[in-house]
Amino acid sequence: MRVHIATDHAGLDLSQYLVERLVAAGYDLVDHGPETYDALDDYPAFCISAALAVREERERGLDSLGIVLGGSGNGEQIAANKVAGIRAALAWSLDTARLARQHNDAQVVALGGRQHSREEALAIVEAFLAEPFSGDERHVRRIGQIAEYEATGAVAGKLEGLRPREHPAAREA
Repeated sequence: MRVHIATDHAGLDLSQYLVERLVAAGYDLVDHGPETYDALDDYPAFCISAALAVREERERGLDSLGIVLGGSGNGEQIAANKVAGIRAALAWSLDTARLARQHNDAQVVALGGRQHSREEALAIVEAFLAEPFSGDERHVRRIGQIAEYEATGAVAGKLEGLRPREHPAAREA
């Protein structure tokens, strides 16, 4: 499996550790992050580059996933999610990593380099990479609705009838 990884300065040490461990485990790694530490670097270009590569390879039928790292993983997840067709999930546990693949068919996992030990981060990434998408109809349907909205700005029959409701407790305040 090809794995694209990207980070900024906040995840650089973790990225190097993950690359070493994943290569040793047999993964084909492509690094989209910086080569040297720069406290003023910006994560969006690195993360978008990795997400674009994952999308391109998956469109060609290749087995490809991605990892984006930063201090919290939040901004990196947001950047990767701006690539049309990519679903990036912030994982903070083994369960959230597995569910991102099982239920959401996420192709990119985001982690906070300042939130986990090296060993914990490696376990989360390995869980994400090893977990297949379940293919369950309900998950396929939901992913389809997200893709439809991404492409058209609408979810057929779903948004028109929704009426936001004010919670009764809010009226009492």
